[in-house]
Amino acid sequence: MSVADTTTVEPLTFEDRYGALPEALYARVAPTPVAQPRLIRLNRALATELGLDPDTLAAPAGVEILAGNHVPASANPLAMAYAGHQFGNWVPLLGDGRAVLLGDIADRRGHRRDIQLKGAGRTLFSRMGDGRAALGPVIREYVVSEGMAGLGIPTTRALAMVETGESVRRQRPEPGAVLTRVAASHVRVGTFQYCLGRGDHDSIRALADHVIAHHYPELKDAERPYLGLLEAVTHRTADLVAQWLLVGFIHGVMNTDNVSIAGETLDYGPCAFMDHYHPGTVFSSIDAQGRYAYDQQAHIGQWNLARLAECLLPLLGDDQEQAVADATEVLDGYVARFEAAHHDGLAAKIGLNERRDGDLDLANDLLRRMDDNDADFTLTFRRLADAVDGSGEAGVRALFRDPAAFDSWATQWRERLAADDLSDDTRRTAMRTVNPAYIPRNHRIQQVIDAAEAGDLQPLDELLTVVARPFEDHPELARYAAPPAPEEVVRRTFCGT
Repeated sequence: MSVADTTTVEPLTFEDRYGALPEALYARVAPTPVAQPRLIRLNRALATELGLDPDTLAAPAGVEILAGNHVPASANPLAMAYAGHQFGNWVPLLGDGRAVLLGDIADRRGHRRDIQLKGAGRTLFSRMGDGRAALGPVIREYVVSEGMAGLGIPTTRALAMVETGESVRRQRPEPGAVLTRVAASHVRVGTFQYCLGRGDHDSIRALADHVIAHHYPELKDAERPYLGLLEAVTHRTADLVAQWLLVGFIHGVMNTDNVSIAGETLDYGPCAFMDHYHPGTVFSSIDAQGRYAYDQQAHIGQWNLARLAECLLPLLGDDQEQAVADATEVLDGYVARFEAAHHDGLAAKIGLNERRDGDLDLANDLLRRMDDNDADFTLTFRRLADAVDGSGEAGVRALFRDPAAFDSWATQWRERLAADDLSDDTRRTAMRTVNPAYIPRNHRIQQVIDAAEAGDLQPLDELLTVVARPFEDHPELARYAAPPAPEEVVRRTFCGT
């Protein structure tokens, strides 16, 4: 038998871009093997997008990698070091306490993507933690991140969930699991803060050069690449937060260590989507003061970017007074960028084709009435699309405790629609492309988790079906669009660590 016949072909081949950075930025560590790995779900569409063979990944040898039981020869796993402001309080050392970066691969478009195992065991940064993940939070991250991808919002992705055959103790003993997470980058604002906290300006420069080379290559030849980096991250963050608000998403833990330098939604711990629209909504069990409430997210986005600016100041020039002025100018541009994206998005949600004075007031007036009447955020906008010709108004009115509140707004809305040269059918179609019928609702996620822990994965498959294509109608699964009954309401979400 030839050598080629006996050589095992690994389903994943990695590079180690992050490992080329200064060693202070990470700790080498291998995943801790688990007892009885069992593949719960493989994201076959994402695997194909990554240029991987889903059948090979789903085979026993592939599952061993996804569980952390086998490290491919091409991988050189590590846990990343970072710091951060957690609920406004400075913590000089955090890091991957339960995640191991295997390396990066090139997808079908030639873009490099990080592959990380979350729940892969203890690392140098675990502190008192066990380094493991419970099945419930793994399912939540899988469902919500894929839901965000379906909504077209930049996000980390979930490639696989593997049950470990071991239990972890949180509020109670729970089944253990490992999530395979895919990201353009796992570098965070907190990664830069870690370097600044150590007074390590050389590592700040090396990290900034790494980020520019791999995520903002257009800046490599810029006159001031590091100022350009701050501006690019500022723009991506402003756009991202605007997109969150337009679908009623609440991140729940917008600490600087959870802010992606690539502008992706990162970390789906105590996150949630609103049911009834209330701007001060908080779900996170650890956000006692409402720092990361729905209506605070835009402000916090800018606050977090200011922390990044502090880290980059040593790279912006020898004249630090001028560097501060330049960084401040970039940060001031965040507000305009966010407002433009958010306001344009609101106009599109209510079917306005052209932007005119008073449009923002009209959209905000609807939101105020939704707040006063406990109207469901997602369904109000979705059903509004069916009301453009007046035939579907009953469906929207039914969402308001006082239907007359919608009626008086609708009169103004129709007057405004008449000023746009757009047919009803064209407007309805456009509105249905920005107003989803389905979101990963809290109560449905909890039902999916409960069913999965009991061995029933059908509800998981059904929920994934609708959130992957949230703008389409799924008549056979229409129940997943409904808000919770009073006894189904989930008021608190948890981090899972």
